[in-house]
Amino acid sequence: MTDKHSDAVAPALYLFPVPLADGPLDHILPAHNTALLNGIFHFIVENVRSARRFIKKCNHAADIDSMTFYVLNRQTPPAAIPPMLEPLAQGHPVGVISEAGCPAVADPGADVVAIAQQRGYNVVPLVGPSSILMGLMASGFNGQSFAFLGYLPIDKDARVKRLREIQKSIVSRDQTQIFIETPYRNNRLIADIAATLPSTLKLCVASDITGPSQSVLTRPLSWWATARYDYDKTPSIFLLYK
Repeated sequence: MTDKHSDAVAPALYLFPVPLADGPLDHILPAHNTALLNGIFHFIVENVRSARRFIKKCNHAADIDSMTFYVLNRQTPPAAIPPMLEPLAQGHPVGVISEAGCPAVADPGADVVAIAQQRGYNVVPLVGPSSILMGLMASGFNGQSFAFLGYLPIDKDARVKRLREIQKSIVSRDQTQIFIETPYRNNRLIADIAATLPSTLKLCVASDITGPSQSVLTRPLSWWATARYDYDKTPSIFLLYK
């Protein structure tokens, strides 16, 4: 593989956080990230179209057509991942860009990071928004011990069982429990939680983090059981604690 560019950025695997919502980049990302981005021409991305859009937003003059993009998502076969690091093996920096938030956190980018670590490459995590951490920061819950659980089951019986397990973890481990849902099912999830768990437990809904309608609200389940809300279609993260 040849590269017509002379890389000004040190060879490493750079993990670029992506905004969670629309808004001025300088309110969300450090200028250092953009400077690094301008010197990288090989990218491992979850979606090429959105990655190209993000790069252009960071630098309108970016020569997108000179860049190489490798797609890494949940459909990518494991055998296709190691070759994505070939530019790094040849001394060129490689960037990882997910759809939103921090690469490799609840994200398929973790697979290529694991390979980079095994091969002894330098991995550089960059500062940027994480809905998990930002939601936890603003929740008022235990930030010393917490767990991110991903998505809860859709099946009603399986979901009730999982919620009961979450309740036990909160009580026995004194641990904040964090999870997400497909946005159009957010309201249903809140209703299920309020109907299943003790009314004294607290639920925090962190919605549209860094966006124009950002809201982080922590209330007892007794409040959520009768409250009027509409989080459907808005990216949100959910936290439970006592």
